[in-house]
Amino acid sequence: MRSERTSSAVCVLIGLSVLVTSLSACGNLSNAPRGARKLGDLFFPSTSPSDAAILATDEYNAENRYRGTTMLSAAPFGGQPVYLELYVDGTDDEDPGVRAASIRALGRHGDPAHSTYLIDALDDDDDGVRLAAARALQRVHAPSAVTSLLNSIKVSEEKNADVRAAAADALGQYRFPVVVQGLIAALADPRLVVNDRVSHALVVLTGQDFGLDRSAWVTWYNDTDDLFEAAQIYTYPVFNREKQIVEYLPFVPPPPNENSSTPVGLNPIDD
Repeated sequence: MRSERTSSAVCVLIGLSVLVTSLSACGNLSNAPRGARKLGDLFFPSTSPSDAAILATDEYNAENRYRGTTMLSAAPFGGQPVYLELYVDGTDDEDPGVRAASIRALGRHGDPAHSTYLIDALDDDDDGVRLAAARALQRVHAPSAVTSLLNSIKVSEEKNADVRAAAADALGQYRFPVVVQGLIAALADPRLVVNDRVSHALVVLTGQDFGLDRSAWVTWYNDTDDLFEAAQIYTYPVFNREKQIVEYLPFVPPPPNENSSTPVGLNPIDD
C-alpha cells in the first residue's frame, strides 16, 4: 500500500515538473498577470473585460494598472479606441511596469500615429520600458524613429544589450543608406546577441550576407550603387514554439504563438 502511495506521489511530482518546465519554456510570460499567485491564474484567468478595465484605471494601485493593461492588451478586442487611449495614458505612468505594459500594448494594437510614444520610450530610465519600445517599433513602421533607433544600437548610448539587439532588428525595415552605415558600425558590438540581430537586419535590407565581417560590408557598401536592389521583405520577430506535453491535455491552452507579419504602416512593395 505504501508503495502505491509513493508511486502516485512520484507521478504527481513528475506532472508538476512537466508543467513548470512548460511554463519556463515559454520564455516570455508578459501576457500573464504580474500578480499571478498560482498556475491556475495563468491558464484560466477569470477577469472580465470590464474588471480588467477597472484594474487598468486604478489610480491607487500600480499592480492593478499593470495587470489590467496587460489583460486588455492580450485580448482580441484590445485594439478598440477606448483601450488605445488607456494605453497612451499609461505611457507616462509613474510605475515602469505600467509604462512597459502600455508600450507593449501600443506595439500590438497601435499604428504609426502612436509612434511618438514609442520613440519617447526609447529614452526611458527603465531598461524594461526601453526594451518594450524597441520591440514595439518592430511592429509599427515610423521613419521618424530611425534616428532614435540608430542611437539605441550604440554601446555609448544604450547600455542594455537586449535593447540594442531589438533596436537593430527594428532598423531592418528602413531602406536608408544611413541605416546600413549605422548597422555596419554596430557589428563591432561586444555582445553576440546584438551581432546576430545586426547581421540579420543587414541581410534583410541588402540581400547580402557577409556575416560579421565589417571590412567586407564596407567594401560592398562603397562599391554598390543600389544598396537595396536585393532587399527582402521585413517581418517582425514573434514568439513561437512547439507544444509541450502538458499542452496536449484537455482545457490546457496551446502555446501563445503568433503569426509574423510586416509592421503596420509599412508597404512592402514601396518600402
